[in-house]
Amino acid sequence: MNNPKTGHFPPDRRLGLFIHAVIIAMLVAVSIFGLVNLSKAAVGLFFVLYLLLALLAFVPIPFLGYRAYALLRADYYIDRDSLAMLWGLRIEDIPLTDIEWVRPASDLTRPLLLPFLRLPGAILGTRRHPDLGLVEFIASNSRNLILIATSKRIFAISPRNAAGLVQTFARATEMGSLTPTEAKSIYPSFIITQAWDSPIARFLWISGILLNLGLIAWVSLLIPSLTQIPFGFNPFGTPNEIVSSSQLILLPLVSGLMFVVGITAGLYFYRWDRQRPLAFIVWGSSTLCAVLFILAVLFLVSTPI
Repeated sequence: MNNPKTGHFPPDRRLGLFIHAVIIAMLVAVSIFGLVNLSKAAVGLFFVLYLLLALLAFVPIPFLGYRAYALLRADYYIDRDSLAMLWGLRIEDIPLTDIEWVRPASDLTRPLLLPFLRLPGAILGTRRHPDLGLVEFIASNSRNLILIATSKRIFAISPRNAAGLVQTFARATEMGSLTPTEAKSIYPSFIITQAWDSPIARFLWISGILLNLGLIAWVSLLIPSLTQIPFGFNPFGTPNEIVSSSQLILLPLVSGLMFVVGITAGLYFYRWDRQRPLAFIVWGSSTLCAVLFILAVLFLVSTPI
């Protein structure tokens, strides 16, 4: 949006952020429970169950964390030239001249069906309506949904002050556009695709993935063949504690977690040209961490007890 804003209509964030925080906290607790018991379990059925529990609880956390972040910075803006929807890395900027109509979803004769995978604070995705066609949801709740129709697609948004947004849109269209603008549509996947086009990023990502997979495979082969290993050393380099070899599984899990966090953080910095060198530094550090964890496993298994 190039001109001063004539309207600023954020969605309701409180309930969605609270629910996301509660779910993430519960998943973190379950994942920690699984890891703690995994480190104590002998190789066998319970070892596999605790491993699966920790992994299954951890997998949704980055997804939910991004949705909470997206909701935190979500906003809708109107100026005399365009209407913009910001939702995390998703940006939709529509020239007012491209908007055919704006109306509440409650005016529809047939109810608007919501996306299948949704939570309060994250009603995102698309559904097909028999009268309107494809509708894309960029909303935090199903109350006060506003429909924005363009020639290509219809958007459903949920400003806290829905009536104010409709009135501001009407005033902005009456005043007319000051500067012609172009439609802008950016998806989170665009950042990943753009980064993947960089040979350096591709090399660092693939190297990190292969190193972590190799570490998991190596540790999986080592655990059944070992009974005990040293886990921790004093300043003189002698083992502090002798533990079950099953605790080796913690190293590839921590390495994989750091790699995922590093990839995510690098994508965040990659969005801006001036901060892209920082993204490569983060990705390089994540790959280097995987190498260091491999060396740590080698040191542990080669240390005499």
